[in-house]
Amino acid sequence: MTASLARDARPRVLILASAHTYRLDPFLEAARKLGVDVVRGLDVPPAHARTRADLLGFDFRDLSRSIKQAQAYGLQNRLQAIIPTDDGTVVLAAHLSEELDLPHNSVEAAEAARDKHLMRTLFARAGVPSPWFKLLSIEDDAIPIAAQVEYPCVLKPTCLAGSCGVMRANNAAEFLAAFERVKKILVQRGLSALLVEGYLPGVEVALEGILNHGGLKVLALFDKPDPLTGPFFEETIYVIPSRLPGATQEKIFAVAAQAAEALGLREGPVHAEMRINAGGVWMLEIAGRSIGGLCSQTLRFGSDLSLEELIVRQALGLEIESAQREGRAGGVMMLPIPGAGILAGVSGLAEAQAVPGIESIEITARVNYPIVPLPEGDSYLGFIFARGEKPEAVEAALRAAHRRLQFEIVPELPITNNQ
Repeated sequence: MTASLARDARPRVLILASAHTYRLDPFLEAARKLGVDVVRGLDVPPAHARTRADLLGFDFRDLSRSIKQAQAYGLQNRLQAIIPTDDGTVVLAAHLSEELDLPHNSVEAAEAARDKHLMRTLFARAGVPSPWFKLLSIEDDAIPIAAQVEYPCVLKPTCLAGSCGVMRANNAAEFLAAFERVKKILVQRGLSALLVEGYLPGVEVALEGILNHGGLKVLALFDKPDPLTGPFFEETIYVIPSRLPGATQEKIFAVAAQAAEALGLREGPVHAEMRINAGGVWMLEIAGRSIGGLCSQTLRFGSDLSLEELIVRQALGLEIESAQREGRAGGVMMLPIPGAGILAGVSGLAEAQAVPGIESIEITARVNYPIVPLPEGDSYLGFIFARGEKPEAVEAALRAAHRRLQFEIVPELPITNNQ
């Protein structure tokens, strides 16, 4: 199989992307390299939702209308696959694929991978190791709940990503404070449900895999060397290959496969988060999409294939020459936002880029625009990428480069009414 397809046999895929995702461009580049025609399905306001040859404008909040749009397009244009790029597109992709009779995860599985309460329920039913949990509403009286739950615990929204709204509470007073803070986050987004669940100590890892007819192929296992102990859970460094013992890694792979089966996920990419401690391997979450942000740049496979190329190939039923990851170690640091305000400037880029092992630095936050840290925020200042012979060297390079960066953040001035 050649790297790209003959022009007279070019398939067409619909790639769904939320308005502010980082994930669309890598998929577009993968399709271009493979000679695949792409229709972009973008989340746009209803008044701007227009259809053209290479673009479908959807209102992701209006599922029935989006399905009708896709059906109408599918009657006039052949589609071989629908690929979701982020959490906001997974459920819609399942609905559209079902309507157009394309390979897909079931709608029920896609919904379970987005709803943390349903996910926990199915994990418990299938015996997947995971923390205890209880569904709450923003209308609940938090005082009696705080007196009853086991500490430490974690409060989190049921359907937000990027650790937004995720907080640890060590006692009743912290629980009540966290409850009110999560409540405000949910109200701002028109949501009402949250979880309280047991806090799991231990090291955390992230697994990247791809499902084919229910079989899980592990593509990468990332170590997260920074302790994620709270009170918030901002992720920073991912490093591959994992330095965990082989037997532990095998247990991680088995639990990930068990979790995917419990939700009914059978096709396409999965991204899983797990914790390991003396009690074993514990499943935190598994998503029916690939790794977020720009982190996929860390991964290269076979003859220099990107993660997105593997995903597009698998979606189209094409041969994958090799899913073996390249031999060198790699890593990414998601640059945390230290405080709220306006990003006024960034310095030290040249010094950080000069650190041995640093491959690239991408500052994605926009200068002169507001930035919001966790737990209210859900984004990062940018990403640092490194490669090296050993994971220890990669981790050291990422930390050294981060120390050389300076971010000037100034207070955001309140809006005044000059009347």
